[in-house]
Amino acid sequence: MRWLIALLFAATPALGDTVVANGTIRSMSVIGPADVRLVAGDTPGAILDLAAAIGMEARVNLYPGRPIRPGDLREPAVINRNEIITLQYDANGLLIVTEGRALDRAGIGERLRVLNLSSRTTVTATVQGAGLATVGPSY
Repeated sequence: MRWLIALLFAATPALGDTVVANGTIRSMSVIGPADVRLVAGDTPGAILDLAAAIGMEARVNLYPGRPIRPGDLREPAVINRNEIITLQYDANGLLIVTEGRALDRAGIGERLRVLNLSSRTTVTATVQGAGLATVGPSY
């Protein structure tokens, strides 16, 4: 009898769950536990785990009942466009700190363009934290 049960389970295809939006989630919104749910069925290319979506930011508008794909999400931005931020250059013991205006939105570890307010030149910097980006040879 046990072998029959095992055979039935082996013949049944494994179904996964798909993460979908509960309601409309606007782009640039951080996704909370109440914003998403799991539905039965495996949608190719969709996120299969709630933990992969909660705490992330929507890149695009997400609509109710539609599967959420990894490309629809990103790490939450800690620097917004037009925000005045601290811009650092740190190399070989030399530390230069100035202010810059962010020309893009970005999360920690992402690169963005920044207008150096002192020299009026545009540089590419790496976000280190809220309001802080670094430029230099190792970034």
